Amino acid sequence: MFYLIAAVLLTVAVGQVLLRRGQPFLEEVFQSNEAAHSINILLSVLFHLLTLGVLALLSTIDVPIVTQFGIALIVVGIAYGISMLVLLRIRERRRQDQLFERRAEQRQRRQNPTPVDPSRTAPPSS
Repeated sequence: MFYLIAAVLLTVAVGQVLLRRGQPFLEEVFQSNEAAHSINILLSVLFHLLTLGVLALLSTIDVPIVTQFGIALIVVGIAYGISMLVLLRIRERRRQDQLFERRAEQRQRRQNPTPVDPSRTAPPSS
C-alpha cells in the first residue's frame, strides 16, 4: 500500500510539472492561449492515466519494495519523456507548417509581382 501511495504522489508531482511548464511551450506553438490550455490539459490527463495504470499493474507484482520503486521511477521517466517528445513533435510540425506557408507566399509574390508605378521609377527628365 505504501508503494502505491508513493507512486501516485510521484506521478501527480511530475504531472504538475508537465502541466505548468508545458503551457508556455504550447502557447508558442499554437499562438493561442485557449488552444494551448486545452492541449495541455489533454496531454496531462493522458500522462496521468497511462502512468497510474502501469503503476497499478506493477503493484500486483511480488517483488521487493525497492524494486517496485525503481520500476515506478523508470515508468514515470518514460512517460515524461514520451510527453516531452509529443510536445516537441507538435512544435516542430507547427514550425514546418509556418515555413511552408511563408515559402508559398514568396512563390506567389514571385509569380504575381505587384505592378510598379512608372512615375516612381522613371529617371528625372532634364
